[in-house]
Amino acid sequence: MKNISIEIPSLVENIRIVESFVDNAKEEYSLTDDLYGNIMIAVIESVNNAIIHGNKSDKAKNVLLSANLHDEQIVFTVSDQGNGFDHQNLPDPTAPENIEKVGGRGIFLIKNLADEVNFKSDGSKLELTFYLS
Repeated sequence: MKNISIEIPSLVENIRIVESFVDNAKEEYSLTDDLYGNIMIAVIESVNNAIIHGNKSDKAKNVLLSANLHDEQIVFTVSDQGNGFDHQNLPDPTAPENIEKVGGRGIFLIKNLADEVNFKSDGSKLELTFYLS
């Protein structure tokens, strides 16, 4: 099936471009509203993490976002030009000592919204899989 992709400079204001990308994917792949909502939140969170944590908000570095439909699933891939991170040892945002913290919920949210989450390239590449049925 058709693969769509964009590359954006690492600026938080480019999230609106990501929203348009997900809107286009909804049309391209005829996604349901529920699935679209989960994808929108998970993809925006992933791109935000790539911009802020991966590329350290360096506008000279880009984030690559792609969507690909395989059989009964859609896979979104978010790649940054950072050094990656240890995704195995993230603090639990639901632990009492972390409940009040402002950040630290992104990966937790992503894992709860996507059907599968795979970290590649030491965490600088994230594959989010959503089942269509």
